[in-house]
Amino acid sequence: MEMIRWGMIGCGSVTELKSGPAFNKVPHSKLLGVMRRDEALLKDYAMRHQIPYTFNNASDLINHPEIDAVYIATPPDVHEAYAIEALNAKKFVYVEKPMATTVSACEHMHQVATTLNGKLTIAHYRRQLPLFLKVKSLLEDNTIGKVSEVKIIMHKKAAPASYYENNWRVNQQRAGGGLFYDLAPHQLDLVFYYFGNAISYQGQATNKAGLYLVEDTVQGEMQMENGIHFTGDWSFTMDTNQQEQDAFIIIGAKGSIQFPVFGHTITIEKNNQKEVIEFEPPLHNQQNLIEKVVTFFLGKGANPCSAENALHSMRVMEAFVYGHKK
Repeated sequence: MEMIRWGMIGCGSVTELKSGPAFNKVPHSKLLGVMRRDEALLKDYAMRHQIPYTFNNASDLINHPEIDAVYIATPPDVHEAYAIEALNAKKFVYVEKPMATTVSACEHMHQVATTLNGKLTIAHYRRQLPLFLKVKSLLEDNTIGKVSEVKIIMHKKAAPASYYENNWRVNQQRAGGGLFYDLAPHQLDLVFYYFGNAISYQGQATNKAGLYLVEDTVQGEMQMENGIHFTGDWSFTMDTNQQEQDAFIIIGAKGSIQFPVFGHTITIEKNNQKEVIEFEPPLHNQQNLIEKVVTFFLGKGANPCSAENALHSMRVMEAFVYGHKK
């Protein structure tokens, strides 16, 4: 096999620029088909992105003989079913984050992929973006000395109540949780990417504003296997007069590194001096990871983000929101 021919299930806003066009820009990769139930939106998307095959039914796409790999870009509640169907059809699978709505669903996906010797990758694409790779190299170069503490702070203003009406991201059945489940996978995955596994974790979640039924405020802490202590603080209920914050803070013996997970700068503080490194936002956020995924699917490289990798974040998220402890 010299080319991965993709079928994409779901063609919502996340695929317009972040991922969809990248499948045709990566070497040895072609987006061959797309599935959506709304016929008019499906045809419009396929025409604009020059995709030859369209499907109204996911099974038809999965089982099409010309499709080698399936990209699942739907809300998380159907990730498990589609991934397992595709794996059983001997297709490679690339799944959006969060991997699924529950840890048990993720474990099932992982188990099926392992049993079938299938290939399953999760779209934690920040692992391959220049900003986050630069942070990794700074840590590997011991720029701030031995790391002792890591913090994530995400404070966002509440949107008008109308924003949450029929919004799947705050529907527990469809999303697994609230906005925390939508955004924290990116943040927590970086913790494990940089610092290894957690040996213990606990947290709590509440709904303070009552704008929807799931959590809007989350706190959690972890003890990492290398002695690093982690704390996280997420609030999606800030008042309009309060300042929003998106901070990933790494504290070492000789200084600190700070960056926004959803921004484009790194700030290094060391020896009473501050250095700021700016990064250009990528045109297609997932392109670098998709290139690695294609290489993996072709048997020429390692899995850039396995189900086992993604399960670390899912277990911690579930513990923080639902009060489990490890």
